[in-house]
This record gives sequence, C-alpha cells and structure tokens, in this order.
Amino acid sequence: MFQIDLYFLRKTFAATSVAVFLSGSALADTAAAWFERLQAQPDAGIEITLPVAVGEVLRSTRDGERVTVRYPMQFNQIAEGWSWRPGADPAVDDYYHDKFLPLQSVTETRGDYVAEDKIGSPQRMRVQWRYDYFFAFDNLYDFYPRSDDDEAGFSATLPASVGEAPELRATLQVTQPVTRESTTFWKATHAQPKDFTLKKRYLTGRLMSLAFHDPVTGQLLCRIPVGSAHCAAP
Repeated sequence: MFQIDLYFLRKTFAATSVAVFLSGSALADTAAAWFERLQAQPDAGIEITLPVAVGEVLRSTRDGERVTVRYPMQFNQIAEGWSWRPGADPAVDDYYHDKFLPLQSVTETRGDYVAEDKIGSPQRMRVQWRYDYFFAFDNLYDFYPRSDDDEAGFSATLPASVGEAPELRATLQVTQPVTRESTTFWKATHAQPKDFTLKKRYLTGRLMSLAFHDPVTGQLLCRIPVGSAHCAAP
C-alpha cells in the first residue's frame, strides 16, 4: 500500500457535501454515504457521479483566452493485494490493474488515554481515525493507450474565465464487489503521541466519463467519454 499512502502524504483534501446523480435524480450525498449504502445494498449496475478531489494534482497552462488543464493518472494505481497481478509483464501490462480517483476524506477524533511509551514519562495519547474514499476502476486504458509518460492522463481545454480550478466530476458504473476496504494502524509513540487508524474505502466499477464544470455556476463545460482522454469547451 506504499504508493497510495505516499500520495496522501503529499496531498490532502477536505470532506465536502457533493451532488450525486442516480438514474437522473439529484441527491445530496457523499462518497461516504454511498459506501455505507452499497455495503447495505450492493446494487451493481447503477451509475454514481461524484466530484474528484483534485487538490494539488490538477495542472494548467494558459494560452490567451484558453486554459488547458491536466489530471495525470500515471501513479494513481491501487497498491492493494486485490489489485496486484504478480504475473504481469511490465512491458505490456501493469502490476496493479485497478486505478483510483480520490473523492473524499473524513477525519474523526476518538478521545485520548494516558500511556507510558517512554519509561518514566506518562503522556496523553490522542486517538484519530481517517476514512479516505475513492473510485476504483480497472478500465483506464479504455480512455487512452497505456503509456510510460508521467503526464499521461485526462485533460480539457477551457475558457480562461473559468480559471485554473474547474470542478472535475467522475461517473462510475458500479460492479461487483461494489465496495472494498483496507485498514492501516500506527501505534502512538513518545515522539508521535497519537494512535492513527487509516481506512481506505473504495467504490468499485468501471469509469464511464469525466466532466469538467464551472466551479461557481456548476455549468457543464465539457465531458470526456470512453475512447478519449481530452475534451474542449465550446
């Protein structure tokens, strides 16, 4: 799980309420709410649209009245056991077949306790949990050919008036097993007096499209369908 942990050491994103679309109906939901719902009722086949937590990942270049934004995917591979293919030939395939898009992060503080990690120095240890939510999908190369280019990923050409931070929304068609989860725990020490539990939670399926929206009005600017890696606003 090293690669995906390293990703979150470099980039953080806040938990937000977002709009979700199910069968054309707008719902006030989040990735966390969808995870709980699908665990209770694993409805394969439905489509879920959620904003991607672009954080510091989105890159942009300006040319006059147009801005090209890029979302690289080269290192967005899920380094979990269920995504691992040890027999893969790296010249033609990836060891980790599932890729991810980050959606939401939720942090919970769960009290504290007194402990003595250093002899003779009792101290108060905090307890913290974090839940990171993702879309997990195995069809990235349905959009563009496999490449070893670090810049490989999705892009859009947009009006400069939108700025360099459009909202990116991804649509996933849920497939079995619909959700996956992993847990990593770090025990509190004298130097780091905090018990920290990280849960990575995945909504699994096939990526259907990505869409760029105006961050203020919510207006659709352009959409990337399967078979393409780029779109352009009128």
